[in-house]
Amino acid sequence: MNVASAGNGPPLLLLHGYPQTHLAWHRLAPVLAREFTVVAPDLRGYGDSTLTGPESGPPAMAKRALALDQIAVMRSLGFERFAIMGHDRGARVAYRLALDHPEHVSALVSLTVIPTLEMWQSTTKAFAMGAYHWFLFAQPFDLPERLLGADPGYFFDWTLRKMARYPERLDPAAVAAYRAAFLRAEVRHAMMNDYRAGAKLDEEHDRTDRDQGRHLACPVCVTWESGRYESGETPIEIWRHWADDVSGGPIEAGHLQAEEAPDDVLAIALPFLRMHAA
Repeated sequence: MNVASAGNGPPLLLLHGYPQTHLAWHRLAPVLAREFTVVAPDLRGYGDSTLTGPESGPPAMAKRALALDQIAVMRSLGFERFAIMGHDRGARVAYRLALDHPEHVSALVSLTVIPTLEMWQSTTKAFAMGAYHWFLFAQPFDLPERLLGADPGYFFDWTLRKMARYPERLDPAAVAAYRAAFLRAEVRHAMMNDYRAGAKLDEEHDRTDRDQGRHLACPVCVTWESGRYESGETPIEIWRHWADDVSGGPIEAGHLQAEEAPDDVLAIALPFLRMHAA
């Protein structure tokens, strides 16, 4: 596991999303480290965290497995209980960790994510057109690997243009690091298995929890892209099916909120973390 850490104070685990690395937090971490001990790993298989061992298929990238990585990382640094801020795939690892191991999580911040089960159940044409990679990456090995392997740099550049509402706000050095990781076939393979797990194992784990009435024991703070969820339930209402204490709000940015609008993220997340972080 490739892990960056800095600061003092209550421990705060930062989990990045696709197609990024721990550098996704480069604008938030320095501010957060003034008050918290910030720990920012590359997720298993992403960036410089390697995926090893006999099992490298979708079960190895299920959020339940990735959550165990994070407990081990935090324990190795001396932390048994900690707050988590996660974005995208990292937020899915974060809420799975909080559901499976509530004793370890004091608070959860979820950037741009609702639970996987709700994502699949609310899928629309608009979602499918915008998040087509959910369906492409979940296809059996090695169809997406072969297709992306033809020109991975082009696919990566297209992806970031779609994700960011304000691509000019992204730091070129961070983007170059994400791109360099994406160009590695083993990283793309891990990403495909991440989404394959999301289409089956992660959804099954969510459904079992919902059927059994399991709830998140910790307080939850959520953000979403302004302009989305204007009809139907907001993410706060959706998360209240999974937790009793939910707060948050929309942010004027695209999907990459920690990089596009770090001050707005901090305005919502910092008061929450000050109140609830262990």
